[in-house]
Amino acid sequence: MQSKLSTTLTTLKTQIGTVRNLQTKASGVMRLPRTPAAIKPADRFLGAPLESSLSKTFRGKEYSSATDDRTNASTERRFAHTSAAALPKNMPAATVTSWISDLVSRTTIQHLSQTTIQRSKRMLLDTLGVGILGFQTEIAQIVSKTCVGLEQSATNGKNSMGGAVLWGSRNTRASPATAAFINGVSIHAMDFDDTWHPATHPSGPTLPAIIALAESMTGAMSPSLEEVLVAYNVGIQVQGLLLRSSNSAKSIPWRFHPPAVVGVMGSAAACSSLLGFGPEKSRNALGIAASFAGAPMANAGTTTKPLHAGKAARFGLEAALLADQGIEGNENILDMTSGFGAFYDDFDPESLLAEHSQNSEFLLHSQDIALKRFPAHLGMHWTIDAALAVRSNMEGPLRVDKVKRVIVKAPHSKYINRPLPSTMHEARHSFQFNACTALLDGEVTPKSYEDSCRARRDLVALLNKTEVQTPDDNKPSFNEMYVEVHVYLMDGSEVRGRCDTPYGHWRNPLSDADVVNKFSANTTSLAQQNKQEIVRLVKSMSSGHKASDLARLLYSY
Repeated sequence: MQSKLSTTLTTLKTQIGTVRNLQTKASGVMRLPRTPAAIKPADRFLGAPLESSLSKTFRGKEYSSATDDRTNASTERRFAHTSAAALPKNMPAATVTSWISDLVSRTTIQHLSQTTIQRSKRMLLDTLGVGILGFQTEIAQIVSKTCVGLEQSATNGKNSMGGAVLWGSRNTRASPATAAFINGVSIHAMDFDDTWHPATHPSGPTLPAIIALAESMTGAMSPSLEEVLVAYNVGIQVQGLLLRSSNSAKSIPWRFHPPAVVGVMGSAAACSSLLGFGPEKSRNALGIAASFAGAPMANAGTTTKPLHAGKAARFGLEAALLADQGIEGNENILDMTSGFGAFYDDFDPESLLAEHSQNSEFLLHSQDIALKRFPAHLGMHWTIDAALAVRSNMEGPLRVDKVKRVIVKAPHSKYINRPLPSTMHEARHSFQFNACTALLDGEVTPKSYEDSCRARRDLVALLNKTEVQTPDDNKPSFNEMYVEVHVYLMDGSEVRGRCDTPYGHWRNPLSDADVVNKFSANTTSLAQQNKQEIVRLVKSMSSGHKASDLARLLYSY
């Protein structure tokens, strides 16, 4: 069996130049040829110019191989598959699936505005930082130990140095798919990662997949940081577009966790972009990824929730690899109620096409991202800022014995209404806990969620005096919600605070300096020289630097 596999791989390598298989000790993935693309003018991030040099991005006709020569029989199978589930009525000539597949295959640096480039670099730096910090958490350590252990057991205890690095580790490496999974878990382990509108965490499923994939693409196939930036933006764009296929997606999620739905699609799109796929392979990667999608919101506030980002990163990467080897998906997967529409009751691909297919500007250009100041659900940022406003309006520190009751007015959302959270992860999803912690301490830090802090007598006493009210005018949307905190004192007086837009929200974004400060605070396990070099590389994301130049800096000492 092994000799047969080796013979097959040798034959493929002769035909296409580079071959990678999906096993732990295999070498990686074929990269497709592209045509030269021009370079955009110099960009600026944190005041530093983008290094300008000849692009090594190549886009063009998809590589023609035996797996791409579709026979009449395979075409008939696809049409039979399509007929099994009805398409929306009045389907326009251009489908969402074909439109997005074209976007994946044709996007170059030229298609990204300077605003989009600037914002995506900030997101990228922030994501690296929260992933490196998140690796230290218990959940990430459990996942790492389990998954790396399984790989080592399959290779007689040997940990291949040819894989991808686990961010924040002491240069522990794993196969690209496993590294994507573990790094994705680390990013979401503390709920410290970015949040977009409509609601999702777009970077956790996307960046680990393309960094791990890029590490496996060696020699002449090794992608530049500019190509990583393009692929990253493709993954973000696909998630944003798919979220706009449903009005219900604009609200705080209650049914499926978006990173596990749109995130896996974004991961597959990003990996397809990095591999240089044409429309057909991109479409198949999306079709495969759709069958990997989905995770219930019931696991919010548990240690399972971070797995959603990790599995989206992993399965998106694997979807692209499988598409590269000829696995097919439904060619209308993003247009069907029994396809991607299965995740949304009000799925409307026709409106998505009508509203966005003619817009060449990426969504990130007009819709910025929220970068978090606190390691908690984004809704908690309104709560914390409202509570801090109360403290600023009080004379002296808050004394629990002087408090009669605390009212938090917030949107209706069951999974973030937790009166007495019993775990760190529940506390990150509790209006009550975050309001009371901010009222008592005047700040919220990663340590605030640890067991010793949660069990404090004064905090527990204040939590028992706190209730959440949900006014009808307070919409469960990160774009429209507000939070008020009312503290009623024993002397009959009331002190209140309100937050309509917390600092870090897309309407009130973190300064460039604070983005770097957050990254620095989150990466204390890294050598100072490495931290500075990471910031420098992310400022440029240049065609003159390889993705491996960045990846080699992501481990601790």
